[in-house]
Amino acid sequence: MLRWGIRLAALAVMAVLAYLAVTFVQVWTVSRRDEARRAQAIVVFGAAQYQGKPSPVLRARLDHAVALYRKGYADTLVVTGGRLPNDTSGYTEARASAEYLVGRGVPDSAILREVSGRNSWQSLASATAFLKRRHVSRVILVSDGFHALRIRAMADELGLTAYTSPARASPIHGMGKLPYLAKETVAVALGRVIGFRRVAGIDRRVRNVSAVSVDWLH
Repeated sequence: MLRWGIRLAALAVMAVLAYLAVTFVQVWTVSRRDEARRAQAIVVFGAAQYQGKPSPVLRARLDHAVALYRKGYADTLVVTGGRLPNDTSGYTEARASAEYLVGRGVPDSAILREVSGRNSWQSLASATAFLKRRHVSRVILVSDGFHALRIRAMADELGLTAYTSPARASPIHGMGKLPYLAKETVAVALGRVIGFRRVAGIDRRVRNVSAVSVDWLH
């Protein structure tokens, strides 16, 4: 019996590792694919901002979205991202993004702002709610390539028809992408099993525990 138990455990571990390996290949493959086509809106996922100035990662995403907008892929840009609890600048990621887009010549009337999300799921779910009220369901999702498979899967779960278009000029490139690809692999693998809403909840709880631990250590 013990021998059979060991064999079953070994088979289970092998199955999990094989599942993760296949998922990693899918995350990597989709990260290299640009699906941009005519849609109703371009949704830009937020990243860090500093005193209202987009970080290099966020700027690369916004520049890519501007290029898609100017090529006529969509008439509306949606910027996402709230304000982190320890951010005293008064800026949300969405506000910093919107001001940057206006500075690049995008009319303010073409920009919609999602200002409450603190992770990708919250931002996309909130944006989906107001987009559907405007009868918008066909979107292009702009983020870093390693993010593409997960955000497309989230969009599917939320009832959007979504195409991904990665920001090629992101400063996260080369070997620097490996930790992000690994994280996305785990998130996608879990999301396919338990749903991406639940994965976002797990990630939020882990972040909260980490923040408490840091406060306690200090």
